[in-house]
Amino acid sequence: MNIALLTAAGSGTRMGQDIPKQFIHVENKPIIIYTLEAFQNHPGIDKIIVVTLEAWIDVLHAYAQQFNITKLEWIIPGGNTGQESIYMGLQEISKHVSENDTVLIHDGNRPLISSEIISDSLVTLKKYGSAVAAIPCMEAVFKSEDSISSVISIPRESLLRTQTPHTYYLKDILLAHKQALKENIQNTAASCVLMQRLGKQVFFSKGSEQNIKITTTEDIPLFQALLHCHLDSWFKSNG
Repeated sequence: MNIALLTAAGSGTRMGQDIPKQFIHVENKPIIIYTLEAFQNHPGIDKIIVVTLEAWIDVLHAYAQQFNITKLEWIIPGGNTGQESIYMGLQEISKHVSENDTVLIHDGNRPLISSEIISDSLVTLKKYGSAVAAIPCMEAVFKSEDSISSVISIPRESLLRTQTPHTYYLKDILLAHKQALKENIQNTAASCVLMQRLGKQVFFSKGSEQNIKITTTEDIPLFQALLHCHLDSWFKSNG
């Protein structure tokens, strides 16, 4: 069984709005619903859990009914940090499914995740035991201690920018979070960073420049543009 765990417990302080970013409406639909629809429509996803703000649980239930998100099985309140929220979601999942089942951890405010990204994540998991969506770094990168100047550049050929989903077998990611508690590893909202800090190798699956994370108001018009943008038929696909 493949379960999508969507994290949507952030208050959205960087967005500067009166409601959390994942519930902002874009073209008459909440951002979180776009994300839910991507997993709802993928044949490889069996169930969905959302970890969100407690005050918004009933609202999300209502939205799920309105937009026919039938795979949404559980909605639970999140914790004080991203890491804590993920762990709470994993604990809830473990009450209902096998430890050998698969969990895809995805940002609720990454609404443009494609079917191809989800599929490749599942394929990579089967091959290597884990999968983290990632894309190449196209820009020149410098390391700076003061954000003003630098004499150190990092070869971009060796760099990858991670996205979500982060896909693991439930038993493995749950064990990692329990180990993090024992070792007092905190504030690793990115599960791949948690795994790396625990000495685990990270394997990468397909990501996309369009798989954007909506964090600030500047991301909203980009999201709207991507909703309506399709490559002309004569463009060759990159994969």
